[in-house]
Amino acid sequence: MMRWAVLAAALLAVPGHSQLASGKNPTGADRISPNDNRKSAGTLAGGVLKIRLAARAGEWHPDGDNDPGIHVNAFGVDGGALQIPGPLIRVREGTEIRASLRNLLETPLVVHGLYTRPAKSDADASPATIAAGGTREITFQAGAPGTYYYWAAADATQAITPRPGAVTQLSGAFIVDPAVDPAHAASSSDRVLVITGWLNGARRGPEQRARIAINGQSWPNTERLTYAVGDVVRMRILNLSNSVHPMHLHGFYFNVDSRGTERADEVFPAHSSPHLVVTERTVPGSTFSLTWRPTRPGNWLFHCHDTLHVTYSGPLEGDARHQSMSQMDMMAGPVIGITVTGKSLERAATSAPRRRLRLVARVDDGGSDEEPAFGYTLEGAGAAASKPYLPAPTIVLRRGEPVSITVVNYLPIPTSVHWHGIELESYYDGVAGFAGNGNRLAPAITPGGSFEARFTPPRSGTFIYHTHLDDLKQQQAGLTGALVVVDDPAKYDPQHDLVMLVTTPRRVSDDSVVLLNGTSAPPSRTMHVGEHYRLRFINVHVSRPSMRMRLLRGDELVTWRSIAKDGMDLPGDQVSERASAVQMGNGETYDFDFVPMQLGDLHVDITAANGTLLTSMPIHITGATSAGVR
Repeated sequence: MMRWAVLAAALLAVPGHSQLASGKNPTGADRISPNDNRKSAGTLAGGVLKIRLAARAGEWHPDGDNDPGIHVNAFGVDGGALQIPGPLIRVREGTEIRASLRNLLETPLVVHGLYTRPAKSDADASPATIAAGGTREITFQAGAPGTYYYWAAADATQAITPRPGAVTQLSGAFIVDPAVDPAHAASSSDRVLVITGWLNGARRGPEQRARIAINGQSWPNTERLTYAVGDVVRMRILNLSNSVHPMHLHGFYFNVDSRGTERADEVFPAHSSPHLVVTERTVPGSTFSLTWRPTRPGNWLFHCHDTLHVTYSGPLEGDARHQSMSQMDMMAGPVIGITVTGKSLERAATSAPRRRLRLVARVDDGGSDEEPAFGYTLEGAGAAASKPYLPAPTIVLRRGEPVSITVVNYLPIPTSVHWHGIELESYYDGVAGFAGNGNRLAPAITPGGSFEARFTPPRSGTFIYHTHLDDLKQQQAGLTGALVVVDDPAKYDPQHDLVMLVTTPRRVSDDSVVLLNGTSAPPSRTMHVGEHYRLRFINVHVSRPSMRMRLLRGDELVTWRSIAKDGMDLPGDQVSERASAVQMGNGETYDFDFVPMQLGDLHVDITAANGTLLTSMPIHITGATSAGVR
């Protein structure tokens, strides 16, 4: 519970404006239904959509109908059930929308987002103010195709974030489909996933509670999606919460098809180069759409990779729920489970000999029951490790070479290991009690037990391995590491190929800093003029989804070349020389090529989103080596 004080700041909700309600609903408040966003509200005739919306107070049950609820305000079709998120407005390009807005709250309501897209000015995006008990009629053309939304607040000065707790759920999706869309049939094949959040009035301590939901429900109650191998999966993700959410897909890359805001959506042309990632950082008020084609069957997670956001914060009232050795119980919040059925489309595994490694989870010195110290050691890849087990060993694998990694658990608690960004069979993905196919599900690794993970990395790149059981506690304890896949491990040169692994301090009292390669005070490195250095940045912090990594000469940025994202080489037209700064979400990796061109001193600074320095690594640039320029 100690890190939930950090979550309060991350959610940026104004406390004290919503109350808890018991599961028996003694108050008689309207029940708020989860909205799966499958069907547009309103009636469509003659190119005109008529929709009647109302805002009123109700009772939301994100944990399930029989669990305690929360009193919040929500939208619904006038005369119908309230919904979280609000009723879906979905039309084709060229449609006229005639909306009636009724405010059944006791305070004025300012509604944003009901206007023609794109909005090129504040005047184009002006909100509608509705007095308590009043009604407002709005007519507008849908505008350009894209993923948009509408939302409401108590006054015109309030931004979408932060919004007070009671009005955080007054949001809904507004989708404009192309007038002609024969290739995609988008309106029937994609899913619209709206993320919302809520925080109670307790700012710190064990009384603090938070809920982050997808389409009105929190894991494990979120909708389970099912697809067949070979299906083209399309999703639209709208972050209408008060938090940054880096959304991560297990086992596969997805293509980002668009990125947008309330006012406009940038849809990438069909002929453009792909934007392939395994994690996409989405800030409050932003949207993105994705395409994904599963080629392997099994169970896969799609979830926010900010570990705090997917950690169960406790019951809304009463006793805590039982937690088994399964991510079904230990996770919560913005998590979607996806089952892919059918036969794999990928080639059968090669019969080549497997390289065999042992990754051992161990207890390190300096921990406590509340804040344990754990770490990994790697056997079969060089010299034995000694305490402290920070940073975790970098696992270097050969592209295309089958590998067997036996994870051994010498901890006093169960654990698991997720191979983040690696394309592999679901059973080996590391999500205990969920990963697998049919009745063959991956077990938790019990104390003294082991589990053999098998995969063949298909591409060279920068990846991550980390625990995926009791994530917050175990990742903070030290169970995170870098996984680097190269064409030829014999040519891997850690003096020119630099892993920059950013993780969480083991003690909450050290939250004002981060660890870079296991320490908050990284030692100086030396580089040589004219030589190429690959910088592999990895953010696997549990609660900082907006850190900035910068390479500086004094206070000035230098120049580096972007070359990869999430282990995937960038297409040629996306490779660019740019100022040496990047903002990263949890679970993202970025690779840059840097060539120092003059003598002197540089430093890598890692800062919070507000500019606060979290750690810094000095770099001294000397003359070229006798070996010459690499």
